[in-house]
Amino acid sequence: MIKLKRVSKSFGKNNVLQDISLTVEKGEVVAILGPSGSGKTTLLRCINYLEKPNDGSIVIGDFSVDFKHPVKKDIHKLRQKSAMVFQHYNLFKHKTALENVMEGLVIVQKLSKEEARKRSVEVLEKVGLASKLDAYPSQLSGGQQQRVGIARALALNPEVILFDEPTSALDPELVGEVLDVIRKIANEGITMIVVTHEMSFARDVAGRVVFMDGGVIVEEGKPNEVFGAPKEERTKQFLKRITSEWVYNI
Repeated sequence: MIKLKRVSKSFGKNNVLQDISLTVEKGEVVAILGPSGSGKTTLLRCINYLEKPNDGSIVIGDFSVDFKHPVKKDIHKLRQKSAMVFQHYNLFKHKTALENVMEGLVIVQKLSKEEARKRSVEVLEKVGLASKLDAYPSQLSGGQQQRVGIARALALNPEVILFDEPTSALDPELVGEVLDVIRKIANEGITMIVVTHEMSFARDVAGRVVFMDGGVIVEEGKPNEVFGAPKEERTKQFLKRITSEWVYNI
C-alpha cells in the first residue's frame, strides 16, 4: 500500500501541490488526469523524491518518510521502492538497450553483471524487445525506447511503478504498442500510478481515476463513475473538452 498524507510542494510563491492525500492499494492501477499545470507530474516526482516536498508524509508498505524531516538513508530507500518511467525515455545514448536496463541493477542494487544481464534480458523479452538487446537508442523508434524505459523500471522490482505521461512524446501510431505493454504489466498485479492523457486507456485499465486541477485532487472514483457521471463541475468541463478534442482508441 502507498499512502500520501497532506503532501505539499511550492516553487517560490507558486503552490503546485496543496495538502494532497491519496491511498493506493497493493496491485491497484490508478490513473491521474488533469490539465497542464495541475500538479500531476510534480506529485509523481515527490513520491520518488525527485522533487523535495515542503510538507507531508508517505508510506510505502511498512516504510514511511516524513517529508518535513527526511534523512538521506530514508530517501535512498524510498527511491528503491519506486521506479519512474519518464515522458522522454531518459536513456543513456551511449549504452545499448541491455546496458541501459542493467545500469541500475549493477550500480544501485549491486548485482553482479551476470545476474543483472539475466534479469535485464528477461524484462526486455517481456516488453517485446528480445531482438533489440544490442541496439542503441538512436537505432530504436520512440515506442521501442519507451519500452526500454519500462523494462528498466520493471527490472528494479519496485513496489510501485510511476508513469509520467509515457506516450506524450510518441507519434500517434506508436502509442498503442506502449499502452499494450503497460496493460500487460497491469494484468500482472503490479502497483502503478499513471499520469496520462489517454482517456480510453484510463477507462479500460485503471481501477481508479483521480482528477487533479490547481494542485488539489478535485475528484476520484472508479472509471465508470468519473467518466460516466462526474460529480464536480470542473471534472465535467475537463472531460468534455478533452474528449471532444481527441480520443485515441486502442
